[in-house]
Amino acid sequence: MSSSPLQSFAWGFGVRRRGCAPRSNVVSSTYQDTGCGFFVTGSVLRCCLIAALCVATVTKAGPQAAVNGIALPRFASLKSSPVNMRVGPGTQYDVEWVYVRPRIPLEIYQEYGNWRRVRDWQGTSGWVFGPLLSGRRTAVTAPWSKDKIALRRKPSVSSLVTAWLAPEVIVELVRCDGQWCRVAVKSLAGFVRQTRLWGIYPNETL
Repeated sequence: MSSSPLQSFAWGFGVRRRGCAPRSNVVSSTYQDTGCGFFVTGSVLRCCLIAALCVATVTKAGPQAAVNGIALPRFASLKSSPVNMRVGPGTQYDVEWVYVRPRIPLEIYQEYGNWRRVRDWQGTSGWVFGPLLSGRRTAVTAPWSKDKIALRRKPSVSSLVTAWLAPEVIVELVRCDGQWCRVAVKSLAGFVRQTRLWGIYPNETL
């Protein structure tokens, strides 16, 4: 083991098609899409386009009221796993994806009864049963980046780096002030620049 006080984290989390076996967690900063699994590298261009779409939705159109009175779009996370993503809002519709890890952040952008139309950071979209989603906020570290993300002791670029997080690591959002988020990951906690996270909007506060 390295003697460096800094730690580096990277975990795989899978999404599979119906009929495909889930892939086990991978300790690596690089994951490949096998066709059956969704182990997330994704193209930089695709992720940037998704991020731009999210920003445009909030800044130009503004949040839209949903049927239940809660603004759309908004972020949520998976309560547990596995969770089916369907092609339509009902159990009569085919399963397109199966999420096999909890706490994955998803953006809700449409509602129909108890069903929520969601998309993930790679742009995959479909319908999930609303009670399977939680208001507990999580995020994914910079899925568009190839560089590791600094976890700092204080919300400042001059603060000590206590760990390096690989892209696409799921973190718990503790609080955000619009510029920095305090996050928790495994046994560590610290601050990450808000612009380095997918799962919270620019300038959003928690």
